[in-house]
Amino acid sequence: MTNKRFEKPTEAELEILRVLWSRGASTVRDVHEILSKLRPVGYTGILKLMQNMYEKELVTRDEKQRSHIYSTTLREEQAQRRLVKELLVSAFSGSAEKLVMQALSVKKVTAQELSEIRRLLDELEKQQQE
Repeated sequence: MTNKRFEKPTEAELEILRVLWSRGASTVRDVHEILSKLRPVGYTGILKLMQNMYEKELVTRDEKQRSHIYSTTLREEQAQRRLVKELLVSAFSGSAEKLVMQALSVKKVTAQELSEIRRLLDELEKQQQE
């Protein structure tokens, strides 16, 4: 498969991707078992979503065994980066400042999170000066 174009996953697809990122390669049954602990979900619904995700190239499918095994095509960080880039362009006209300000205003930030943000900003500033 070639990731020619990143197709934005739906909320339901992101939920499945989170399972695959945390658990690794899994069958539809594995994913269904995990998600059904969180809320009522049908097996056939999960199956259809994962088949759609395969078509969108969000996952790969190993068909060697009777139960197909699905894996993500992108690491979690890669998908997050692509989603943020899309959001940055579409909702914030490319302004990283506006995106960050909105992100920080939506939820109370812990002292530890602020410290990590400062460290990352210092690191970025240092890289730009080199």
